[in-house]
Amino acid sequence: MQKLTVTSEINKPLNEVWDFFNNPEHIVNWNFAHESWECPSAKNDLKVGGKLEVRMQAKDGSFGFDLVGIYDEVVENERLKYHFEDHRNIEVIFEKLSDNKTKITENFDPENMNPLDFQKDGWQAILDNFKKYSESR
Repeated sequence: MQKLTVTSEINKPLNEVWDFFNNPEHIVNWNFAHESWECPSAKNDLKVGGKLEVRMQAKDGSFGFDLVGIYDEVVENERLKYHFEDHRNIEVIFEKLSDNKTKITENFDPENMNPLDFQKDGWQAILDNFKKYSESR
């Protein structure tokens, strides 16, 4: 299966980017692809075997879903590997580019229901939202 990749450079130090990405109090503020959506709840047990649980839904309540990821690898300020309950694998790589710049790369297995471009665009939109949120803090 072809992996898809999205990336972004965040103008923040690595330790702050790691916290914004993994702390549930921040996740609820950026984990959606479009302003018509929201992430009303997030839990993150950041350890091997721990779960990332997020609710994503349309603000008007017309549609929503829960995503659960189970961590396979956690290397603080470097890398996360987890899988969804449908066995798709996700890897998130954090790279320090300079004291105040961090690159995030996400490699993920696509699902079977939507076109690849649509999925890549959606994941990139969420990462762009993360960048905007992180840099505004």
